[in-house]
Amino acid sequence: MAEEKKKGFFARLKDGLTKTRNNIVSGMDRIFSGYDKIDEDFYEELEETMIMGDIGVKATDDIITKLRAQVKEQRIKDPAACRELLIRNIREQMTVDEHAYDFEDGPSVVLIIGVNGVGKTTSVGKLASIYKGMGKRVLIAAADTFRAAAGDQLQVWADRAGVDMISAAEGSDPGSVVYDAVQAAKARHVDILLCDTAGRLHNKKNLMAELQKIDRIITREYPNCKRENLVVLDGTTGQNALSQAREFSGVTDLTGIILTKMDGTAKGGIAIAVQAELGIPVKFIGVGEQLEDLQRFHPDDFVNALFASAETA
Repeated sequence: MAEEKKKGFFARLKDGLTKTRNNIVSGMDRIFSGYDKIDEDFYEELEETMIMGDIGVKATDDIITKLRAQVKEQRIKDPAACRELLIRNIREQMTVDEHAYDFEDGPSVVLIIGVNGVGKTTSVGKLASIYKGMGKRVLIAAADTFRAAAGDQLQVWADRAGVDMISAAEGSDPGSVVYDAVQAAKARHVDILLCDTAGRLHNKKNLMAELQKIDRIITREYPNCKRENLVVLDGTTGQNALSQAREFSGVTDLTGIILTKMDGTAKGGIAIAVQAELGIPVKFIGVGEQLEDLQRFHPDDFVNALFASAETA
């Protein structure tokens, strides 16, 4: 059943990456087939295609530098022979550590961070559903008390996932919501406490103070729990997503990225860029609105889906 779900998700991922494939991969393939020798023009055009495809300057530079060395070392003359090397180099840019999901064994507190509109609240609901399906005891804390109706929206997702939620009135202190949720999590022997947080990047000072307060409360009240800070980024925004992640990493210690809205965007290269630029791994990827449309990020699956041929895509 799990294997069936994974296959279904891979098919949706391939489908979702169609525009990115057309944007980046078709451009690369034109270069591989259009050049009869490997020269500076070849490398420059390849570099430009990758940067324009939101793979990012640093990741592109690392990939091309490695490709140049491999071409020289292996004495490759045919541009078409570079394709598999390039794919392998891209895959190596995205690694997920073997301990990346240790927090799932709990007890853990997971802060979900991100600006409004990126799919933060829906990601909380989808993660709750994933972990409930794994037999985990899950609790949600509605700590985004700043945005009107945020709690109501989250309650809908909590109900869909079949998990309990701790909330407070709009405008309440987010720290007190987290405090109550931590006490409830301990009392109910919860495995994973998912905390939705406010995303006011335009007022960084307030956001920093709020996240620091939440951090102090968790450290004080639940010193032995595992901690995870996941930033949610909208894949359709490309380099803007990278800027947001950079801003949030200046406010709190980010441990992973949830990349949403990857279905139908031409900017899927951001999945490659974000880890190279920030050193923060993508841990989950979303390709739709349904509960099952958020899954663990597998670099091999992502690269295979991105470079899938038209027949298999």
